[in-house]
Amino acid sequence: AAILSIKLKLQPDQDVEKMCTPLLLQDKANLVEDYVGEYPELQRKLLQTLDMWCDPSFNIRDITRPYQGLSRYKPEKFNRRVLSKLVFRLLERFNVDPALCPNVINQRHLRTLNYLFYKRFVEKTMTEENWADHIQSTVGENRWLQGHLVQSLLRHCGARGAARWARRCRVPPEMLPRAVAEELQKLHIQDRAEEVTKADIIYEDSKKKDYYQLPIAREKIHFLQTWEETLQCWEKVLQPGQVVGVDMEWKPSFGMVGKPRVALLQLALKDEVFLLDLPRLLEQAEAEGEKEKLPRFIQMLYSDAAITKLGYGMSGDLSSLAATCSALKDTEKQMQGVVDLLAVDKQVHGLSPEHSHEERGVKQPEKGLSLLVQHVLGKPLDKTEQLSNWEKRPLREEQILYAASDAYCLLEIYERLCKDPESFGLGSDLTESLVEKPSKKPRVKKQLNKQEAPSPSGQECQGPRMEPSCPPAPISPQEFSVVCDNMLQGLGRYLRCLGVDVQLLDNEDDHRKAAEIARQEGRVILTSGLPYQTLRSQVGEGRCFSVNCSEKAKEQALQVLKHFNVQVSLSDIFSRCQ
Repeated sequence: AAILSIKLKLQPDQDVEKMCTPLLLQDKANLVEDYVGEYPELQRKLLQTLDMWCDPSFNIRDITRPYQGLSRYKPEKFNRRVLSKLVFRLLERFNVDPALCPNVINQRHLRTLNYLFYKRFVEKTMTEENWADHIQSTVGENRWLQGHLVQSLLRHCGARGAARWARRCRVPPEMLPRAVAEELQKLHIQDRAEEVTKADIIYEDSKKKDYYQLPIAREKIHFLQTWEETLQCWEKVLQPGQVVGVDMEWKPSFGMVGKPRVALLQLALKDEVFLLDLPRLLEQAEAEGEKEKLPRFIQMLYSDAAITKLGYGMSGDLSSLAATCSALKDTEKQMQGVVDLLAVDKQVHGLSPEHSHEERGVKQPEKGLSLLVQHVLGKPLDKTEQLSNWEKRPLREEQILYAASDAYCLLEIYERLCKDPESFGLGSDLTESLVEKPSKKPRVKKQLNKQEAPSPSGQECQGPRMEPSCPPAPISPQEFSVVCDNMLQGLGRYLRCLGVDVQLLDNEDDHRKAAEIARQEGRVILTSGLPYQTLRSQVGEGRCFSVNCSEKAKEQALQVLKHFNVQVSLSDIFSRCQ
């Protein structure tokens, strides 16, 4: 009925709740999206209905009761958590004001509030100032959230601590329990100032020696908010042969609608670090009628093969950059001279078990860039400012030092890995490919983005491989055994149906496991993207193949069969199926 209604455009004459409820109960959210897709009024009605169902006092069984005999009925898929995720997806897809769904937004803010209390009082990995910034922006003037804030403060800080924070977060006195209200009256400003700083001063002194320290003087860190300063930065950065550590910061979204917008762009050179206040610079450029100024500089930097750009997980940074400034949406396709240290990260980490770092609270294992810094430079990064509100100005001193360290440590890691790759378990060929041919990486990216397919296998960046003029001898699927990396499970299942001997990595497996299996069992590795560079150096020539990730499983399978000259006959199909 829903599909027919879409074809005949009957939706405006129907009851959106009656049509969509049974579809949602059968886990057909995609069809619901299509059903309201072209009707903004129906989108709003649907969102308001879903939000009403997410009210904690609403009994969801009242909705599900009439539909219990429905075929493919999946009540487990019909709960507040699943519904609230759907609401956020629809808000983003249809670009609707989130204020239309107060229940879902409040519940998400409450989860954020609980998470912030966990970070501050259990993990103890958030500074007081940083925590206060987020608490204030999460709770705001919302009475319901203020009530939850006071209850959490009482649990974690006692009446006196709760009173101090209630005053700081501007909770109306009439909302406070009597014990907290009495403490509030006793508080003096001086007591408050001493309490705020004392604990953090002790913490600051004790922790500094445990973490990576920025090796340049404070005056070498420049916070740029004007175009005059930024032009001087460009002259230094855009020099042939320059090596630049690049990082970006944005305000954590805590699961709210929309892509994060970059609030700070960090560029680290050997002797100084530049922190660019992106929102301010974009605003100024627009006011002067030159809004292409900043995108032009960033594109020049990323597309210049003579400048080596170091990053960690660059594709995430670049998608946030594109959300901040639409003129930069094609930057990733034009990249040259880029080294993403995420490519060598897993290889370096495989050498020793994950280090746990004893914080003031529960034990937190180091991860990501911090773990790489610990392996290569000896001490982890201090991540207490990672979840800062990077949009708030002025930035605190701790934020400035954190942002500078995040970019500068990339230079030190790169230098150390280039000097002595073997001691970190890196093949010298991998390091050479990173250093001498930085322009190779964008080709992988372009291939993933369907920008170019120079050969049937889409593998321009594969290095030495068999020439097309001399294809390998034909083999049957039974003679061909592979191990599929965890992002290629669809391909693995497809090849298995054709009679190929396939082993699949699980989602939680490290990419390095593919190399172990390949060596032990004589299998060919099928992988994609950055892991290809790492895995290729660990197996024999021609034993690792990079698949085009943007293709469907069938096209990927055809690519693999053609490359290895696997001849499938009718009897091979489903020959492995029990």
